[in-house]
Amino acid sequence: MSDFRQLSDAVWASPQIDLDDVAAAAARGFAMIINNRPEGESLDQAGGDAIAEAARAAGMAYRAIPVTHAGFNEDQVEQMAEALDSATGPVLAYCRSGTRSTLLWSLAKASQGAAPGDLAAAAASAGYDLSPIAPALHHYSAQAQAQPKG
Repeated sequence: MSDFRQLSDAVWASPQIDLDDVAAAAARGFAMIINNRPEGESLDQAGGDAIAEAARAAGMAYRAIPVTHAGFNEDQVEQMAEALDSATGPVLAYCRSGTRSTLLWSLAKASQGAAPGDLAAAAASAGYDLSPIAPALHHYSAQAQAQPKG
């Protein structure tokens, strides 16, 4: 059963998806699926290769940006920002519960200058809490705001 939670006009997060959820995402007009779950994290998770194949067969792009429970790194934040920027339509990001996907989305958006408070409100409306990464959000946002425009 699909549990797609809207974070923004263009991004939704979800707990682990299966092949039926890929079909549901395609039917709802998603253009890209981002897998933030490492392979083999749980015996009952659908494999990323199967999700990728189903997504591509349904006309959607697929990106894997796995995040372990060890946390996030700069490369993952940059990859997520690039994936979101390259999407030609709505994006569905998933992991075990949707939390890591939401946290990585918020870090990517903060790295592009989004206000941490706005990101926290959007995540909260979808049932996710950004407080564990609040310092990183403020750091990325301040760093983006300090960059010269142009």
